[in-house]
Amino acid sequence: MRRRDLIRVLAGSAVAWPLRVRAQPREQVRRIGILLPATADDPVFQARLAAFYQELALLGWSIGRNVRIDAHWATANAPEIRKHAMELAELAPDVILATGDSTVPPLLQATHNIPIVFPLASDPVGGGYIDSMARPGGNATGFMMYDYAIGGKWLELLKEIAPNVTRVAVLRDPASPSQTAQFGAIQTAAPLLRVEIIPVNMRDASEIERAIANFARSENGGLIPTSSAVALHHRNLIIALTARHKLPAIYWDRFFITGGGLISYGPDLIDNYRRAAGYIDRILKGDKPADMPVQAATKYEMVINLKTAKALGLSVPLGMQQRADEVIE
Repeated sequence: MRRRDLIRVLAGSAVAWPLRVRAQPREQVRRIGILLPATADDPVFQARLAAFYQELALLGWSIGRNVRIDAHWATANAPEIRKHAMELAELAPDVILATGDSTVPPLLQATHNIPIVFPLASDPVGGGYIDSMARPGGNATGFMMYDYAIGGKWLELLKEIAPNVTRVAVLRDPASPSQTAQFGAIQTAAPLLRVEIIPVNMRDASEIERAIANFARSENGGLIPTSSAVALHHRNLIIALTARHKLPAIYWDRFFITGGGLISYGPDLIDNYRRAAGYIDRILKGDKPADMPVQAATKYEMVINLKTAKALGLSVPLGMQQRADEVIE
């Protein structure tokens, strides 16, 4: 080939190559909706979402490149959650991450088509979210928090760390169907441990404060807040009230203990958010929630705050400290 012909060919290639690059199709951007029963500055949900985003990134999803996130912070207020559920359904994302018992029901009312993944649920079958654990059958799937029998374990651990407790107030959200079952499990374990169980409703801050103050007028009391968005929203108030009234309390989430609570026992809920990212990855790649079994939590942890125990006049047994996954000095 003559020199001027070679130059002509190379010049033509130099022009054509960038055109071919520009003509390549852009990567499809998928949309993930998120519905949270909290405010955007809530550190508990910030930590959970951070784990979720981190796992999504490890699975190849990059915000702005191939995925878009529509996060709705609906607070713990039920009407607000319903409103945001409708708005999110109207956006028609490819899949929705819905925290659990406070957010899944309104979403299922808003859409029967958009896949929903819940990282936390107390009783998805009893709540009507799914047909069965092995075959959910509808547009929702995800992960359970724990079996209701854990309520008996909470009472057992509370008696172990505070042996003088003979009366226990169980804080529950009357608007949540799962609260009845959680209360029932605690009540079933009570006779063996010789403890009187007293149900206490918690709708708002004033009701919580009034109920705990009334309960604390009698001696040898303890407290168990059942797991709900309301209890999580008012966790600082509940911790402050237990300190003020010298009430030993056990919680389901370690965030209560790092915030000054006495003891917690429950699943590693941050791990559930990581696992939920895996389910969302599968759905975005074509799997159907109807065929994806609901899974139980796999990691449980006990956390004890020795400083709080000392303030309550409690001596935590050495064996209990050794069994704990974390002891806060």
